[in-house]
Amino acid sequence: MRELGHTLRSWLLLLLLVACLPALAQRLPQPSTRIAGDDSAPAELATSAWTRDQLDTWWAALRQHTVSGGAHLALPAELLPPADGAAWQPVAMPDVQPRPGAAMVSNARGYEMRWYRLHVPPGRKAAMALYMPRLVTLSAAVLARSDQGWQLLLDNQHAEREQWVQPIWLPLPGVGAQGLDIVVALPVPAGSFHTVSRMWVAPRDQLEKRWLWRVRAQTGLPQAVSLTLAVLGLFALTLWVRRPAEAIYGLFALGAAAWLVRNLHYYVSLPASAVAQDWFWWATHASMGWVMLTALLFALRFASRRMRWLEWALIASVLAVSMLSMPLWLRQLDMVVLQYAVTAGVAAIGTAWVAWLAWRERRTELRVMALALIIGVLIGAHDLAVLAGWAWPEHFFLMPFATLIVMLSFLHAVQRRYVGAVEQVKAENSQLQEDLDEQVSVLHAQNAQLREAERQQALLLERQRIMADMHDGLGSSLLSALVAMEQGSMSHEQCVEVLRECVDDLRLVIDSLEPVGHDLVSLLATMRYRLGKRLQIGGLKLDWDVQDLPPLPWLEPPDALHVLRLMQEALNNVLKHAQASRVRMVTRHHDTYVEIRVEDDGAGFDLQTIQHGRGLKSQIKRAQRLGGKLRIDSSPGMGTRLSLRLPVERKA
Repeated sequence: MRELGHTLRSWLLLLLLVACLPALAQRLPQPSTRIAGDDSAPAELATSAWTRDQLDTWWAALRQHTVSGGAHLALPAELLPPADGAAWQPVAMPDVQPRPGAAMVSNARGYEMRWYRLHVPPGRKAAMALYMPRLVTLSAAVLARSDQGWQLLLDNQHAEREQWVQPIWLPLPGVGAQGLDIVVALPVPAGSFHTVSRMWVAPRDQLEKRWLWRVRAQTGLPQAVSLTLAVLGLFALTLWVRRPAEAIYGLFALGAAAWLVRNLHYYVSLPASAVAQDWFWWATHASMGWVMLTALLFALRFASRRMRWLEWALIASVLAVSMLSMPLWLRQLDMVVLQYAVTAGVAAIGTAWVAWLAWRERRTELRVMALALIIGVLIGAHDLAVLAGWAWPEHFFLMPFATLIVMLSFLHAVQRRYVGAVEQVKAENSQLQEDLDEQVSVLHAQNAQLREAERQQALLLERQRIMADMHDGLGSSLLSALVAMEQGSMSHEQCVEVLRECVDDLRLVIDSLEPVGHDLVSLLATMRYRLGKRLQIGGLKLDWDVQDLPPLPWLEPPDALHVLRLMQEALNNVLKHAQASRVRMVTRHHDTYVEIRVEDDGAGFDLQTIQHGRGLKSQIKRAQRLGGKLRIDSSPGMGTRLSLRLPVERKA
């Protein structure tokens, strides 16, 4: 609520400033004390009925005089200000003929030359000047009366198209002993509208300040506003191109373009061609309706409740007014006032709807825009009254100021939407982060449970494996020895041998559980330490020809036990059957596989005649489980060589 109050106070202050601008345009800058000549000069009016030919002759004579020069203006008496004093009557300034809503544009009734005479009394030593804030007539001319005749001071034909927005400031010649008579000649179509502001005759430096201030307010400010709108509109257009779903950026860009076209006539020279001038005026007048339309549609985008039929009705109304006012038909009708009146009515209806929505929905940005639109409608009504000559004939048009007010409200709304979107994203990100943290915590707990289950499963499988190995190996040997001892069929030495094998087998199982880091050489070294003494007792000399081997990533405790049992079985066969004196352990690395060989110098055997017992079949199965190959080479009297080839990288 505090923020809304601050915003309302700011806008009320701005509204007060806008309300004071017309007075400032006429009175600023003011001296600290009242000076002579600050009031407008009293004027007298005389009129002459002219034809089109006479008006053309007048303009041609002025142009010729400007080119050829000369001290005095050579014209027939009928084209000069009336010499009869009775033709001159005092006139109240400003002199205004209101502009009708729709008037015929024709020269059939001829023209009227309106002569405004000013008298500068003698005794003015300072350089004097003439200042007229606003003229809505055909091209102005200023004449000065001397003893020799009329002298041309100003021919405004070159700036006639900008005369309505360019105030006139004219340095005057020196004032003689009898004073100076000045006549401002202003032709208008007979019976047509016109506006002639008050006329000031005062020292040049004082009037020049007023003239410069008005020029800057009427042309400089609209130009600066147009440049600002062009930049903002281009920026909004780039945003809309990147995000087509955000219609407010497209409406902002369209509204800025319409404002830019609307303000062109304040600082751009009108085209010389009559047809081009008609289309130029149509574009600048019709653009006001599109400015209003885009502003209303932009504001309605911030309301939660939208009436589609009203928006389409506004669009249809503006389109209809723009089409009917085209210079393709009804060319003999001046419909500018009617066009602006209809546009003002449509704007008032749309603004009332926006204001009602702002009051009902209590949204700050909508209220600010509604207030800005209300100010814009009031300023538009002011400009319509000035344009039609209904009121304030010396005021200049204030719509460029409304541009700033409305655009500032739009920027405020966009800024609030942007900040709101950022805050919403931050809140959503915060909520997502909380949800993510919660999910991470749940996943961590689930992973811990899964790891514990996997550990328990691994322990169970390892127990089962050890139990199976002990049952098949150690358990089977002990049970056989127990039965043999009970039956008395096993000698003491045989019993000791069985028990020694059982101890060796138990040690192999224990060694397979030790972490070997996938190192086959370390595993063989452990086996050498365990079986070395037994080989020595059996009368075998062990030749250790073991070279470094690469680590085997797949070598786990179950695989290590298979390797140890293969080597143990090979060495036991050498001890029991080979009748050898030497046994050689060899390791080699052959690129994709490693090789372990057990070679003895025993009696050997014939591979063709020997029967494959359970021991050899068991060795072959173990090698296959390891993903390797087992090969035995032997011949009678030449010893035996057992070769185990294991892959470095084993396929899953």
